[in-house]
Amino acid sequence: MALMVVKFDLKKRVKLAQFLWLMYWFSVMAGVLVFSMGLFFKIELRKRSEMMDNNESHFVPNLLIAVGLLACGINAMGGKICYDSLDPIKFSRWKPMLKPFLVSCVAFNCLLVLTALLCFLMRIPLQFTLAEGLKNALKFYKDTDTPGRCYMKRTLDQMQIEFRCCGNNNFRDWFEIQWVSNRYLDFSAKEVKDRIGSNVDGKYLMDAVPFSCCNPGSPRPCIQYQVTNNTAHYSYDHHTEDLNIWKRGCRDALISYYGGMMNTIGALVLLVVILEVIVMIGLQYVNTSQCNLANPEDPESESEGWILEKTVKETFTDIMDKMKAMSKGNAVEEGGVEGVATFEVDCWRIGGAIGDEARVKVAEVNQG
Repeated sequence: MALMVVKFDLKKRVKLAQFLWLMYWFSVMAGVLVFSMGLFFKIELRKRSEMMDNNESHFVPNLLIAVGLLACGINAMGGKICYDSLDPIKFSRWKPMLKPFLVSCVAFNCLLVLTALLCFLMRIPLQFTLAEGLKNALKFYKDTDTPGRCYMKRTLDQMQIEFRCCGNNNFRDWFEIQWVSNRYLDFSAKEVKDRIGSNVDGKYLMDAVPFSCCNPGSPRPCIQYQVTNNTAHYSYDHHTEDLNIWKRGCRDALISYYGGMMNTIGALVLLVVILEVIVMIGLQYVNTSQCNLANPEDPESESEGWILEKTVKETFTDIMDKMKAMSKGNAVEEGGVEGVATFEVDCWRIGGAIGDEARVKVAEVNQG
């Protein structure tokens, strides 16, 4: 028994085709939107690629771009099919292609669901790539004279100002690295000698942060040097007082920014999936209603349309049976090839044995 049978007359078939034509073009615009969001996300990642540990984070935006282009092509083709379904002669050209096209639509919807899932899960790998990438970026902050790293200082300062963050995990990350270049240090000064001498690695470390960590909304002038030294500043206690530098780490800020973006894109892709399923089901009704006319010679006759020719269980069973039959057919073919090869080897061995016996007999006759 067919699944979800609906009876159609000419008027219903025309209305369904017109509605689907409109919905397919909405789907094309949705594909353009997915493509645009993927492109925008790729640009946003590329802006801060210097702070990423690897390029694997670009897989999802590249997938979104590809899925958006596929959605535009598939939906434009579906709209053309629905438009031509109003003309029996034009629609007859599409009939051999409709079943493969619907199968490809099912596969495309599965790809869309996978894409949405990857969008929601991207926060996890992003945490690792940002943790290592930001850690290395902080070390290169001072290398303004090193080729390939000369813009790292500007990039980090702009990021900390834009996202209102400081350091990797928090502002104390700046205390553990030398972020002032040696060219700006007076090595003859006692303070510089003491700081370098007190460090095992010979680095100039201090409890200070770059200017971009300062909070411009604080009423007090920014305390970016000797942040943990209470005696260096009047009426100041870094343990209790609300510091006028950003406390939030940049990794957390970037993950929240990109994570929110990917959640929005993932929800958009799921909406596109719903739209694609609707138009796919509608196209199946158009196909079956056109193929099951009560009088094929009369385009105005009534017909029945359905989603599946059998129930879901029966359809699944048929698919499994076909797959088993295909696997058995392949096994038989492989067995046949092996049998022929074995037969050829046996024939070769028998022929060789017969030839050896014949040569022995000829030799005996000659000796006699």
